[in-house]
Amino acid sequence: MPNPKEAWSSRAGVILAVAGSAVGLGNFLRFPGLAAQYGGGAFMIAYFVALLIIGIPICWGEWTLGRLGGRLGFHSTPGIYHALLRRPWGKYLGVVGFVAPVMIYMYYVYVEAWCLGYALNAMSGNLTRPGTDIGGFFVGFTGIAADGVALKFGLGDVGIFVLIAFALNFIFIYRGISKGIEKVCVYAMPVLIGIAFIILLRVLTLGTPDPAKPDQSLVNGLGYMWNPGDIRAGLLNPQLWLAAAGQIFFSLSVGFGVIITYASYLRRNDDVVLSGLTATAANEFCEVGLGGLITVPAAFVFLGAAGVAGQGTFGLGFNVLPEVFARMPGGQLFASIFFILLFLAAITSSLSMLQPGIAFLEEGLGLTRKASVALLGFITGLGALFVWYFSKDLKALDTFDFWAGTVLIFLQGTVVVILFGWFVGVDRGFAEAHRGSLMRIPHFFKFILKYLSPLFLVTIFVLFVLQKMVGWNFEFGEAAAFAPTAYVLDLLPGGSPVARASVAFILLMLVFSFVLINVAGKRWASRTLDTWEP
Repeated sequence: MPNPKEAWSSRAGVILAVAGSAVGLGNFLRFPGLAAQYGGGAFMIAYFVALLIIGIPICWGEWTLGRLGGRLGFHSTPGIYHALLRRPWGKYLGVVGFVAPVMIYMYYVYVEAWCLGYALNAMSGNLTRPGTDIGGFFVGFTGIAADGVALKFGLGDVGIFVLIAFALNFIFIYRGISKGIEKVCVYAMPVLIGIAFIILLRVLTLGTPDPAKPDQSLVNGLGYMWNPGDIRAGLLNPQLWLAAAGQIFFSLSVGFGVIITYASYLRRNDDVVLSGLTATAANEFCEVGLGGLITVPAAFVFLGAAGVAGQGTFGLGFNVLPEVFARMPGGQLFASIFFILLFLAAITSSLSMLQPGIAFLEEGLGLTRKASVALLGFITGLGALFVWYFSKDLKALDTFDFWAGTVLIFLQGTVVVILFGWFVGVDRGFAEAHRGSLMRIPHFFKFILKYLSPLFLVTIFVLFVLQKMVGWNFEFGEAAAFAPTAYVLDLLPGGSPVARASVAFILLMLVFSFVLINVAGKRWASRTLDTWEP
């Protein structure tokens, strides 16, 4: 018996769901750290160029292709590509569109559990009590000291929170599009933004907490984050462009296969142009307007530049900020609501990662919602347990993030741009996008989508390979120095067994997915496809 047709109940619901998918830990932790690291103004220029060339175009392309695929009766990227390309190999191009988000979920739910655990530990005072060793708490809570030690279930251990976060995701995803994902995002996103405003107001009133350190003022903290620095030198740094482009992918959830799947549940004439732009604007507001004004300035006024510099996403969020809250008047309260904010941002994102897999299992294998949720729960449970157990130095998490959460996402984004610009065609694609739209896409985006976006993506991917795999540091004026990075060395004899097992897991998932797509293709071959001419 076929599954009942699902749909979003309102335009606001789908916009909030897409925004919820995009607004995640990267908005409040990753983005501020990168902006501060790469000189504020220079990074923002590269960031907005990447937004214009790849972010918005891919976003519109995914919204359009998704709605079109839904009109043809498909909701997963393999099914949508099968219907659009109508070639035997077309469906296989969609493998990344549901494998990548499922793989990302396997480690993302682990970090999501950190946010929930830190929120409850902040409420209990464990994080803000004078003399608390924040770094030691992080090591003990996450289990990075040794493999297997994270499998504990006390308040100060991550175990119970992994189980809670995992269960909540599947309870909500079981309820479907409108009653599950949409309802969660409709409530969670306004609460998230409200909390962010409360914390922002507190940060903007910090002034100079320590009169003995007049340089550590809010004004200087904002300057550390946003002062332009040497813009010319910054823009000549290829690493800056690589970081900016990567952040756009994380910021907007483009290339994940999520937007395509979400858009496939739209109605025939639902506006994808304005909805896509609105979702993008909502995300940028959370990232630039809120995340960029909270994290780094707050850390600077209490810890100075030395306490902020060189901190990665995890270091900034789970080591530096708890120490900041511990020194802040009312810190227990603000720490609690901040980590609640992060948890809400995380769960709205993780829910979106599950729906592409659910959609494929339902339409590709003919499974019911209950059966598809059970099967996906089993598969993702194995992956999450793998990451959870091999917690030492977060090696499994980092390897999954690199190969599945970065490499595959770049590939999927490139497939979307080429499919929209060259196979569907920008003229037919724009005609389809404008069906039911209240605004028109500027004409110059045709040139961007067809030529600039693919060129930009290929260039960025080449730079990514050279830096992250080959180890070229991109320093102009110096001889190129190549040294394979840890991501490559870990896979060679004498490298990391956990990294090799992680990559083997990813490859196994890809092979398994190709087999499932082949099975699905036999089911789809008997279907009569409607025309997709706009």
